[in-house]
Amino acid sequence: MKIGNPNSRNKLSIPRSAYVLDVGSGHNPHPRANVIADKFIDTNYHRADNIKILNNQKFVEADGQALPFKDKEFDYVICCHVVEHVDDPTRFLTELSRVGKKGYLEAPSLVGELLIPKESHQWVLLDIDKKIILVNKKRLGFNTSLDFGELFLDFLPKNSIGFKILQRTHPQLLTINYEWSEKIEFEVDPPDEKLRNYFTTVWDRNMYHSIFPKRTLAQEFWATTKAFVDILGSVIKSKLLK
Repeated sequence: MKIGNPNSRNKLSIPRSAYVLDVGSGHNPHPRANVIADKFIDTNYHRADNIKILNNQKFVEADGQALPFKDKEFDYVICCHVVEHVDDPTRFLTELSRVGKKGYLEAPSLVGELLIPKESHQWVLLDIDKKIILVNKKRLGFNTSLDFGELFLDFLPKNSIGFKILQRTHPQLLTINYEWSEKIEFEVDPPDEKLRNYFTTVWDRNMYHSIFPKRTLAQEFWATTKAFVDILGSVIKSKLLK
């Protein structure tokens, strides 16, 4: 079941004693992972660079759709920007739930895929009513020739404080950040017209609020304040590390 929406993979509360797996770690393994697993060791088609292994991490070559681990072997499973690539998301997500007691899943949202499309992505996703909904891009007729990746992944994060605040106050805008316990709740290519409408029609106000719950002025102020403090902390940390 869903237990929350962390702002990012860098904001996870994982106990020091937890045994942690990162599935599809690629060139950017999570520093908290004890074990990292990846299927593709000879190609970077699905990632930006070569596989990286940090100190004290064990690497396992494995297909996320058939993980070579025991049931609930890991206290926490991290999986970032992988599920949108897989052939069979049902098997993949079921495997994450099988080997982990809890975990965190991150993937491009529908909006993120529209703005920053990737040829290697097979699925578009949304977090609706505490459940991950996946729709096949080809069957959806999804097609865009415009790619604003450089703007949203590079220029704005480096040059706009306003965008940095938006990233932190509305992290579900470009990605889904889904923390779960025991089992990931999901549905693939749902027949329910109400769910499919999120992927095929213009959203009305109720649909927006189901993805981005409305906040009071006080809640919005507090979220913005926390975002600004977090940005300030990141700037200070980066200066000290120089």
